[in-house]
Amino acid sequence: MKAKILFLVSAITVTSLSPLKAADCEVACIDVYTQDGQLIFEARKGSGPKASVAPKPVVKPKPVVKPKVIAKPKVAAPKKKVAPKKKIPVAVAATSLSDRISKALPTTGVAYQPNFQPLINVPVYFWCDMPPIFRSKVDLIGEVIDVTMRPSFAWAFGDGSFKSTTDPGAPFPNGKVTHTYSNPGTYPLLLITTWGGTFAHNGVERAITGQIRKVTALTITVVAANTRFTN
Repeated sequence: MKAKILFLVSAITVTSLSPLKAADCEVACIDVYTQDGQLIFEARKGSGPKASVAPKPVVKPKPVVKPKVIAKPKVAAPKKKVAPKKKIPVAVAATSLSDRISKALPTTGVAYQPNFQPLINVPVYFWCDMPPIFRSKVDLIGEVIDVTMRPSFAWAFGDGSFKSTTDPGAPFPNGKVTHTYSNPGTYPLLLITTWGGTFAHNGVERAITGQIRKVTALTITVVAANTRFTN
């Protein structure tokens, strides 16, 4: 008898970084989020004013004094006054830096014991080789970002039974992820690994937006034990 399983895998939450102006990120704007099954790091910062313009000098006009005329002397032509050269405003352009990288998280394989045709009514031990924690340090535009991610696991054993845990499991006798099948058959086994975590920048820790889900699938064949009658 083959068991049927209906399983729904949630879509990965995608959150994009909203555009940041350099003027708003004179120190640094850091964000870490998930997109298309990967971890995305973004960093932006700006420095310097947008533009600095020298102010126009204020020139006060000199009062005109009419001279007293006693006789009509010969008046020499007045010399033309040369206006001083105006200073040209100097604009200083604002500078900004930005960078973006992506990182893939570890994938996993699934194993079980006994590894060949387990028996019904006998516990089967399951485990995966996923590390219990994932750490990464990234340097973007001179800013250091520390990321810590931890996995959680959801097992679907194919006969309608499920188990959620943060334990990756282990072989006999230390394994804590076990399942006992009641009927012989071939069952589709699914392991859904969900990653979530935090990132730290300049001593401030924040949650990473979104989660990453990885699905590992295989089949397991369970058989019935032969029965023998003896005197």
